[in-house]
Amino acid sequence: MNSRFTFSILSTVALHIFFFISPATYANNIEVSNVSLSGQNTTDQTVQVQFDLSWENSWRISVGPSNWDAAWVFVKYRPSGGDWQHASLNYVDGTAANDGHLEAAGSTISTPADGRGVFVYRDTDGSGDINLTGLRLRWNYGIDGVADGQLVDIQVFAIEMVYVPQGAFSAGDGTGSTSAGRFRNGFLQTPYRVASENAITVANAIGFLYYSSVVGGGDQLGPIPAAFPKGFDAFYCMKYEVSQGQYVDFFNTLTTAQKVDRDLSNSQHKNTDAEVARNNFAYTSGSASTTTPDRALNYVSNQDVLAYLDWAGLRLMTELEYEKACRGDQAAVANEFAWGSADLYNPASDYTIINDGTPSEGISDPGTLTGNAMVAATSGSLGGPARCGIIAASAINKTREESGGSYYGIMELTGNVYERAVTVGNPDGRAYIPNHGDGNLTAAGEHNVPNWPLINGGIGYRGGSYLISSNFARVSDRDDAANTANITNNRIGFRAVRTAP
Repeated sequence: MNSRFTFSILSTVALHIFFFISPATYANNIEVSNVSLSGQNTTDQTVQVQFDLSWENSWRISVGPSNWDAAWVFVKYRPSGGDWQHASLNYVDGTAANDGHLEAAGSTISTPADGRGVFVYRDTDGSGDINLTGLRLRWNYGIDGVADGQLVDIQVFAIEMVYVPQGAFSAGDGTGSTSAGRFRNGFLQTPYRVASENAITVANAIGFLYYSSVVGGGDQLGPIPAAFPKGFDAFYCMKYEVSQGQYVDFFNTLTTAQKVDRDLSNSQHKNTDAEVARNNFAYTSGSASTTTPDRALNYVSNQDVLAYLDWAGLRLMTELEYEKACRGDQAAVANEFAWGSADLYNPASDYTIINDGTPSEGISDPGTLTGNAMVAATSGSLGGPARCGIIAASAINKTREESGGSYYGIMELTGNVYERAVTVGNPDGRAYIPNHGDGNLTAAGEHNVPNWPLINGGIGYRGGSYLISSNFARVSDRDDAANTANITNNRIGFRAVRTAP
């Protein structure tokens, strides 16, 4: 999928074209192609990174969820003989025209102030495949220390994201379950309304957030500071859990020293076997590979997760953002899953998997007129996670319930692999400040972002997995929300978010 050629701007520049393919809703593919450099300005020390971008079943809608899907696009460069580094994209005010970027017809480019990447999405309402030709991003190569005439390699990465708009929402589903530590309004058995990003007092009194004390639910203490992301403000969330292919792409930009602790095939992760619990990450030296790039990633530690997030210019979501991403501004439903109902397919035997291990991996016998998810009742004997997006791609009727989608169109927030989320249930979690990664790691391959949770504190688990009872996969279940064990196993993965510009 990769190729290399030379392009002349004043000197010879080697461009590494990277085609990034990620499974998406209804078997979407996101692809970057035709990468080139043009328009070098040696006075400003900028150059345009040009590429085409496409993905399937994109949308933008002004009613209901009032949101859109997007691509988070960022650039890596490697000076001749050097290591891969993160490119600084130009920022003036976040608009393409003033930032010096060029939008393709039908698209909008929005740049965050840190210039770590851009969001690309439809400029008007619509749905279907989107093909954007000749996008250009202004790279401030001088800021990055690249000299005029220097030989560089370029990679352009794209990750599918979904916009979650600003607004109030319910935390907890009103069931008052004492066994699952669900959020509630004080001692009332009703949801707690999150109506701003202001600090939240935690107390067993009406008008305050509270939850029952369960082993993994937390310390029932507070406050939850104003800086802690509560889900009220707008953010982007990855449409899918991180895949094995995405992790391989990340891993292959690391130095040999950085790869040592990020190697999923070593004894601190899955082990050196070729496949464990459907994880096919393989590495001995040079570049890593996987024969199942579309499959959800497992066997990652908190260190691996934080390193990936830093590298991609993203951050961890919080458990309040998790609930907002699932139910949106809709009224909470008792015992609901991510698709907004408590209905879940309960077959006599597991789903029948077809085209196993391929980009078209699917389910030949999904439930109809009910919810579908990869949980113990449907896939407990599968032996590992399925490919990202398998539920939506296999649904008979493309409803939110049958395809397992959240209110905003985010997939597999219920089941497949557990989601990592920063907890409100301990001091390490509550101290989280949502800084984004800067794209560069330490020499040892660790993240270096201030005020992120400790690797052994502050990060819990939500949403259940393919091997877990559906009770643990309900949106409001918090049995493991403050379970901060830093483990690498077959059931736990992650996805990333970014605060909206």
